Amino acid sequence: MSEYRALKGIKIKTFATDLSNAAAEGQVFFSTASNFNALKTVVASEVWSSGGNMVKARGDLAGCGTQTAGLAFGGGPGSLANTDEYNGTGWVNGGNLNTARSTLAGAGTQTAGLAFGGYVPPNNKNEVEEYNGTTWAEQNNLPAATRGLAGAGTQTAGLAFGGFTDTEITTTSEYDGTNWTAGGALNTARRFFAGCGTQTAGLAFGGFIEPPATDLSATEEYNGSAWSSVNSLAVARRNIAGCGIQTSALAFGGKNPSSNNLNLTEKYDGTNWSTTTALGTGRRGMAGAGSNNTAGLGFGGITTTATEEFNRSVNTIIGAAWASGGDMGTGRYHLEGCGTQTAGLAFGGEAPSTTAKTEEYNGSAWAEQNDLSSAKQKHGGAGTQTAGLCVGGTPDTDQTSEYGGTSWTAGGNLGTGRYDIRAAGTQTAGLAWGGLQDPDATEHYDGSSWTSGGNLNTGRRGSGAAGTETAALGFGGYKPASPAGATNKTEAYNGTAWTELSATMNITTISRGTGGTQTAALAAGSPPSFAGNTELWDGTSWVSSASLGTSRYDLAGAGTTSAFLAFGGAPDTNATEEFTPESTSLNLKTLTDS
Repeated sequence: MSEYRALKGIKIKTFATDLSNAAAEGQVFFSTASNFNALKTVVASEVWSSGGNMVKARGDLAGCGTQTAGLAFGGGPGSLANTDEYNGTGWVNGGNLNTARSTLAGAGTQTAGLAFGGYVPPNNKNEVEEYNGTTWAEQNNLPAATRGLAGAGTQTAGLAFGGFTDTEITTTSEYDGTNWTAGGALNTARRFFAGCGTQTAGLAFGGFIEPPATDLSATEEYNGSAWSSVNSLAVARRNIAGCGIQTSALAFGGKNPSSNNLNLTEKYDGTNWSTTTALGTGRRGMAGAGSNNTAGLGFGGITTTATEEFNRSVNTIIGAAWASGGDMGTGRYHLEGCGTQTAGLAFGGEAPSTTAKTEEYNGSAWAEQNDLSSAKQKHGGAGTQTAGLCVGGTPDTDQTSEYGGTSWTAGGNLGTGRYDIRAAGTQTAGLAWGGLQDPDATEHYDGSSWTSGGNLNTGRRGSGAAGTETAALGFGGYKPASPAGATNKTEAYNGTAWTELSATMNITTISRGTGGTQTAALAAGSPPSFAGNTELWDGTSWVSSASLGTSRYDLAGAGTTSAFLAFGGAPDTNATEEFTPESTSLNLKTLTDS
């Protein structure tokens, strides 16, 4: 057998640890860290991984930007004005379009976006809007009202092509930041197709034309004045999404007679299309963003919030996810909890009558413990599994109970009795705020008695809660003062006073499973229309994340953003889920002679 040194002229190196960066791709080595006799290498792969889910499920939307700074706007069902911004992890709400619409097209970046065309039943639209990272502003209209068109380029050098007026068209229009002028016509008229690239190096692919109803694989390149037919997609399809540039593009999703929701992905190298790793969730009517065929973003679709990131990388990216844990012994809602993902505590709630049940979680299963001294719901919770705190609630709205790991004992009464109250901190350094009948009030607990603290800026009940007595975070909830209604406002407490933060939650809601710290909080579940949503707080802004496996509201939570526990919720569920954030690891392979 030949030696590696004889074949390659170099020795195989041995390292103290496994190589751990992109520069290691293709290197062959040993390491003393583990499995010393194993010959190892680092391999790049092409894969889609889950990103944070969109705030609102929708299809037939438009997108632009990059994988780490994407923009989604418009869509359906119906005609939507929603705009969402992606930061590489999750989505946040942006400013709404002035004209709500679906089947529109887009171009540009997250801070300099362009939206044009679309459909508001029963009419096609010619409206054009520019986005500055905060708001959309109306601009000069397209020459013709068009839906199902595609776009490319930037906000000051945009390209609109194809689509449907009263038939599929070949029209191309070029935008200079102010006006639209005619460009060269497509060779194949089409709608519901994808485009990418620039105004002088554009790419069009896929689509649909009738009669007769025909899905297209045709691909064309634009040189700034004329379109040229080039090698076609491997699979014809409509309602397709794409991203990239003329010499490095991705095409993904869509539909054709074989499937209403294709997961097929193809990449373009400037000459040919080739099949690569499929989407995790097949769908049509999605949108895309990304700079080339090694870093793409696909989002939305009819009708889903799913977001996926495409990468060619030596790293394996595992998206944030919820996984099922052991079921509670008693399913319930309006309960409270505290502790960690592997040492959680659940107490009280409705099941459907008010209950005093208490359960402990050990990371895999719940075990029933001694009950609260009285049945309770809509209370606050704080502390740990062995030193828990139950505050207020109904009935007995001023009552405090302390858990010692075995049983509950009475603590000092609140100064102001209330329910739908929220709490944070520990059993000997607790904080409680909001609730009815005093939605502004804050009180501090020292392990025996409560004293008044600074009032909330926005009085509320049923807010989210995170942090400690001197560094707390309150968010969301229901504002009883006029005008009454759910709020998305966030406030931070410094031990003396609350400060209203400029960042707001993406969903205006109450009663979610919440926890974490003042700078890293999590909120999961919400009222029925958004009951699976999860949002993460990083100290600056709220972003969407992976949705709960079991949609619900009025649930409880415990733990941190890196290891969170969600349990219970309406309607009467006993479901438990464990959250893990996105992670990245090197794609390390062991070489064998087989």
